[in-house]
Amino acid sequence: MMDLRSRKPSEKKTLKPKLEENTAPSKVNRRRWRMAFRAIYFTRVLASLPRKVLENKSLLRSVSYHAIDVPKENQGNDNGNNPFPDVDKERLSEMVKEKILQSLADFGGIKQIATMLESHPESGISGSEADIAKRRNVFGENRYKKPPLKGFLSFVLETFKDTTIIILLVCAALSLVFGIKENGWKEGWYDGGSIIVAVILVVAVSAVSNFKQSRQFEELSDENKNIQVEVVRDGRRQPISIFDILVGDVVPLKIGNQIPADGLFLEGHSLKVDESSMTGESDHVEVNEENPFLLSGTKVTDGFGYMLVTSVGMNTAWGEMMSTIRHEVNEPTPLQSRLNVLSSIIGKVGLTVAITVLSVMLIRYFTGSTEDENGNKEFQGSKTKFDDVMKSVIDIIAAAVTILVVAIPEGLPLAVTLTLAFSMKRMMKDHAMVRRLSACETMGSATIICTDKTGTLTLNQMKVTEFWLGKEKVYASSSENVPSSEEVKHKFRELLQEAIGLNTTGSVYKRDPSAAAEISGNPTEKAILSWAVSDWAMDVNEPKHSCEKIQIESFNSQKKRSGVLVKRIKDEGVHMHWMGAAEIILAMCSHYYLKDGKEEAIDDEKRKEIATIIEGMAAQTLRCIAMAHRKVEENERIEPKLEETGLIFLGIFGLKDPCRPGVSEAVKCCKSAGVKIMMVTGDNLHTARAIAIECGILESNFNDEAIVEGVNFRNYSSEERKEKTEQIKVMARSSPLDKLLMVQTLKQKGEVVAVTGDGANDAPALKEADIGLSMGIQGTEVAKESSDIIIMDDNFATVVTVLRWGRCVFNNIQKFLQFQLTVNVAALTVNFVAAVSSGKVPLSAVQLLWVNLIMDSLGALALATEPPTNDLMRNSPIGRSKLLIITPVMWRNLIFQAIYQVAVLLILQFRGKHIFNTNERVNDTMIFNTFVLCQVFNEFNSRNLEKKNIFRGIWMNKLFLAIIAITIVLQLIMVELLKNFASTERLNWGQWGICVGTAAVSWPIAFMVKLIPVRSCISGSSRENSFHH
Repeated sequence: MMDLRSRKPSEKKTLKPKLEENTAPSKVNRRRWRMAFRAIYFTRVLASLPRKVLENKSLLRSVSYHAIDVPKENQGNDNGNNPFPDVDKERLSEMVKEKILQSLADFGGIKQIATMLESHPESGISGSEADIAKRRNVFGENRYKKPPLKGFLSFVLETFKDTTIIILLVCAALSLVFGIKENGWKEGWYDGGSIIVAVILVVAVSAVSNFKQSRQFEELSDENKNIQVEVVRDGRRQPISIFDILVGDVVPLKIGNQIPADGLFLEGHSLKVDESSMTGESDHVEVNEENPFLLSGTKVTDGFGYMLVTSVGMNTAWGEMMSTIRHEVNEPTPLQSRLNVLSSIIGKVGLTVAITVLSVMLIRYFTGSTEDENGNKEFQGSKTKFDDVMKSVIDIIAAAVTILVVAIPEGLPLAVTLTLAFSMKRMMKDHAMVRRLSACETMGSATIICTDKTGTLTLNQMKVTEFWLGKEKVYASSSENVPSSEEVKHKFRELLQEAIGLNTTGSVYKRDPSAAAEISGNPTEKAILSWAVSDWAMDVNEPKHSCEKIQIESFNSQKKRSGVLVKRIKDEGVHMHWMGAAEIILAMCSHYYLKDGKEEAIDDEKRKEIATIIEGMAAQTLRCIAMAHRKVEENERIEPKLEETGLIFLGIFGLKDPCRPGVSEAVKCCKSAGVKIMMVTGDNLHTARAIAIECGILESNFNDEAIVEGVNFRNYSSEERKEKTEQIKVMARSSPLDKLLMVQTLKQKGEVVAVTGDGANDAPALKEADIGLSMGIQGTEVAKESSDIIIMDDNFATVVTVLRWGRCVFNNIQKFLQFQLTVNVAALTVNFVAAVSSGKVPLSAVQLLWVNLIMDSLGALALATEPPTNDLMRNSPIGRSKLLIITPVMWRNLIFQAIYQVAVLLILQFRGKHIFNTNERVNDTMIFNTFVLCQVFNEFNSRNLEKKNIFRGIWMNKLFLAIIAITIVLQLIMVELLKNFASTERLNWGQWGICVGTAAVSWPIAFMVKLIPVRSCISGSSRENSFHH
């Protein structure tokens, strides 16, 4: 029957007779008997149930009624509990995520959804505190849940997984057992227990440091995600944090924006979105009335528009995806990779020494060549107790393993992490946000910076200072004598209002007629709108009501112009308006306007006159923006692309954007640091030249080859481009592809290239560069995503600060590396020579672990957090080099210090008892004390690799002084108070004086060693491709 019901009526009619013919009577009868049997069985089961209940003497009870609360018709809904009664937020969220058009129709369309959400497509939500609180309560915040962060115990366990730490703990545990068995609890726990305590201390310091750095990186990651977006609330456009976006908000969208939440397309033109982050598809999706769905996390690649937010936070597809992803800072930077190779080499040397020491000491012990404190042989064959043998073997193994612990430079990755974290935090205070760790160190190697002009070298505070109608100046902000413009205002008001008010993505908002206008948009749009409203008293919003936009050509940095086709409602006349770079607009025109409203043809002479006007304005560092207009005839066919010829030249705006204060000093600083500055701008040749001279990029007597236009540069051959870049300092009228080509050419020449950019089209160049620097204020989200560092204040001086910090990172690593290698060489040599010659190591396991703590954790903290100095900006850039970061200067310094330390310690080891007339335990304590104090004094030497004055600027680094003080205090405690724990004896004043005096000799040695001339640094010209972005 079910099969029949699912068929079409026509099919049922044809099948029914066939069914009756083929069904036998016997089958029908059997079916009826089966149904009768089931009915009888069911009734008998029901009848038996009450008897079973009564036999058990327990009654099954059930609720005898259900109460349903039916509200009265006039009662309505309680708006306090359900402020959006008609909105099913799960269904709304699912509709956008799955792009279900039928659900949109069921809701009644986008405008009906806006009404349900108590929003308006033009004015947005009210934005009152009560409204914001209500929306947050119902729909939630625009944040997603993060996966739980790694806790402190995770870092502790990771540190304990180290093989050498595990071996040490096993040795310590066995030593503890045998010690207690031999000497009892009171005395027997010292050897094993002290090693355990020392290991725990080393592990704790390492875990705390890693834990703090992970939290710091997490904070910086959160800051990085806190982007600014524009919303329309109560009719006014205003910037807010992406985390403050609410359901119902109306969000303006333009090229380069990130979609801040899930939503629906309200209005716009040519809006295209890159959904690859969500779908993996590289094709850009066009968003319009037929496909109105916008997904959070996607990027706008073309056009502009407005969206209505329908879901935020965890209710969006992006929120669901991001809540399962944790950003781990595990990717090693180029410097860390190079240091890992170095650590591996040192570790292998340390392992060889440790195995050699272990073998020699075991052989000497079992051959009876070692003696105890009383001068008796430690091993006497079968006479020696098993426990004594095991204890001695365990001590030997522990000493060998501890040598390995000291030899392996675990402090190197810690030092890199510390200096990167420290520099990132300080750079944040200096208005630079690091997005990729590797950029910190790579910036220190930069040899050339390709910088934008607008907003980076200039203030990006544009103001209209001149306006020319055709060939006549009709406005000047200065005291210059300009003919009255009243006639022009009267004749051209409607045309100018349309040209300015409709061909823009900016807006003018007035709460009431007497209130000051709030103008939004990019700096160029804001300047022109401000001039129109304030200087010429225009109502730029009036054309939005009197005209209808038919077609729009959005502005982008490649076309350098935008156009709009509008229809006037009152007379149904169709008009075309273009605005953009003056020389480009002029090339599109065949006529120009006179002051009296008449048109005149542009012949070659007049075109040259207007071009001269543009050049003269550009020479005054003015940005020249021109407007053109044409009426479309009634019988003229409207093409899909706006007409770009036969236009009437309307006028030219001259916009002044002053240079930033201090930019010329910043450029000078870069030049003294051996870093070339190249200005890459979309402005015309004359404006670019004037600004470059003002900023100090070009000298007043510059060579003609120092400045080039983008079109010429791209037409050069590959070899010509490489040759020309030696001279080029300014590239004008450049497109984003020209900038990319410049970066590629410079990298092929071996330069380490830093590039600034703010537009979506700058993304390829930012990615291609060794260091991409995006602008925090004017930069689009696409540009920021493609960059390594965000310049929060858009200031070129901040770029120079980043360069200084990059060099500081590299320099701090070199300081710590020199310090650690000195300790490694000295410790390994002393222990190896002593073990081979006498069968004993002068430093116990606990003492070596303490040295390891000073060297790795405290040493890294002291030297890796040195702030940058001006001296760093006097050195040549390192550039691309395959050489390790150990320079000849570092080898000179560490070899002489290591030789001195080894000589002193070996003299104390073999002749100390006789020279100072002490017993062995005091002599061993003096060796340990001298060795630690040598490291303390050598930390001062390591502060400056080349300068003889190692105390210069020392008061600037309070942390360094604090760590030195802490180290000395802890060493005093180790020697004077923890005798059993550290295997030391208390020293008298004279012995302390000998230790301090011996260690202090390292200062004059360092001074004299620095008089020996060596090649101070890697030549900037020796550049090979080893850095990878």
